[in-house]
Amino acid sequence: MKNPANHDSTLDTACVHAGEEKLEARFGLNTPVITSSAFDYTDGEVRYPRYHNSLNHQVVAAKIARLEGAEAGLVTASGMGSISAVFLSLMKPGDHAVLLDGLYGGTTDLVEGLLTPSGFRFSIWDGDPDHLDSLITPHTRLLLVESPTNPLMTIVDLEHTAAIAQQHDTVSVIDNTFATPVVQQPIRHGFDLVVHSGTKYLGGHSDLLCGALAGSKELIEHIHPTVVRLGSSLNGQDLYLLERSLKTLSLRVRQQSANALELARRLDGHEAIDEVLYPGLPEHPSHTIASGQMKGFGGMLSLRLGKDRDPTRFLDALELIRPAISLGGVETTISQPSRSSHAKLGDSERNRLDIDDHLFRLSTGIEGVDDLWHDLRHALN
Repeated sequence: MKNPANHDSTLDTACVHAGEEKLEARFGLNTPVITSSAFDYTDGEVRYPRYHNSLNHQVVAAKIARLEGAEAGLVTASGMGSISAVFLSLMKPGDHAVLLDGLYGGTTDLVEGLLTPSGFRFSIWDGDPDHLDSLITPHTRLLLVESPTNPLMTIVDLEHTAAIAQQHDTVSVIDNTFATPVVQQPIRHGFDLVVHSGTKYLGGHSDLLCGALAGSKELIEHIHPTVVRLGSSLNGQDLYLLERSLKTLSLRVRQQSANALELARRLDGHEAIDEVLYPGLPEHPSHTIASGQMKGFGGMLSLRLGKDRDPTRFLDALELIRPAISLGGVETTISQPSRSSHAKLGDSERNRLDIDDHLFRLSTGIEGVDDLWHDLRHALN
């Protein structure tokens, strides 16, 4: 039976129903958890969880693809599992890629610690579309960006950027973790491939480690063997939990986005704050671009304490908001990128990016916004 949620439904409906298969009544409404690692092969089909062809893999991958407006998807064991598979599938030693300046610290660590020593070549792009053409060479195989970036909340003009990549026959890839498909669907703006750290918003409850890819059927089929070879697969129980979480993705992200916008407005101009980084604020340098390509502005914001404020004292004074390395959960968390996501970068690189101990990244949850503001105001004062 055709599932309309796979094609023409609203995103809210797709979150709940896309990808699901109509099974016998005795299985109930939920996708059954496939715990087996051994399957009968005599029907001619080789099934094995590492090959990503179990029912749980297929249902979740189809749901994520539908949410991103893509033809196909893959679910991996982590966001870095997805990013690694992209590089190792689309490039070989000697090939070149263009990377947006200020990518997630784990991606930068992969590039500097493994790929560059192995002979892969990279150029750093400042995000200005006028400067992109000059960085693409005949050996450029892919362009990788984030938007918004982690943690400085920089916005990339998706449509303009994707068009330049298409002109050069370069695969355009975006880490859409911060925005989620609820806020932004880059494939509809011309991007070829979307990656996620599903550990964050897709899982959404701070209890899963997973990643995801979405793109054309051709691209996903090209990347699939690398994912298999890397062993980047999830078990049936985690896939079930991810499917369950995706059903509430739109509800969670919209509440988180509303909370983040209100907190950004209240933090902006506070005497203890030097800077609030959030694309939903009119004074953000890319507010106009963000307004045109995002539905809301997401649940992430960054703030920079005044130099006369003690970062440790501020962190210790928070009661409801807790420090944590990850993000995207239903609870509001805070982190210092200099000590978490970007800790692996050298001091000089962090200084260049203006990531110091006074910069905090706030992952807004679904709590009452007045409760969150009370906690922040108390700590700031």
